[in-house]
Amino acid sequence: MKKTIKILLVDDHFLVLKGLISLFDEISDFTFDIHSKTNCDDAYEAILSNEKTKPFDILFTDLSFSNNTEINSGEELINLVKKTAPNLRIGIITMHAKTNRIFNVIKNQQPLAYILKGTCNENELNSAIQKMLKNEIYYSDAIHQKLLQRRAVEISMDEVSVQIIKELPKHPKLSNLFGHIKNESGEDLKKRAIETKLADLRINLNAKNNTDLVLKAKELGIID
Repeated sequence: MKKTIKILLVDDHFLVLKGLISLFDEISDFTFDIHSKTNCDDAYEAILSNEKTKPFDILFTDLSFSNNTEINSGEELINLVKKTAPNLRIGIITMHAKTNRIFNVIKNQQPLAYILKGTCNENELNSAIQKMLKNEIYYSDAIHQKLLQRRAVEISMDEVSVQIIKELPKHPKLSNLFGHIKNESGEDLKKRAIETKLADLRINLNAKNNTDLVLKAKELGIID
């Protein structure tokens, strides 16, 4: 007999919810008891009211919501749920694919799954559920690649590189960076050394120019 999995879907777009439910209908490995909510407040209330009777097995939530409610984001919902329903397995299904947002959510909220709506299908959902039920992690391939890219950048990034990237938006002219970048000994880094570092950073982050370098650094969460 197939196991019945009780799932709560949270998204503020009805058509998205309808599409996800249709994908679950295509998965034959389980029987699903699907519930859906269009805002975080209602989702949290549903989790609380079911927790002591027949709790949800899995929560899939988006990150951004347009409705005006007390719980304004998927991150806030997850933080609350982790306190009140610690056994609930949490996954994210979202359009948010910026490396910085992904990195912060995975670091702070620690979802078991992070799936992009654009590539979500029944096979991916099935794989995610199989993993989540074992308390294992499932990330979409694109998410894996972005995390690997950020990790590679972190490995190649030293303190001087971080200083340069942080100061670069404040000083449009390269010559103005001199006097603001210090080496490990606390001495001003010479102009030639700054230029060399910048060239290496553009290569490492695949940036066309210094403006593009700053944008890539923001995307990766190196600077705010």
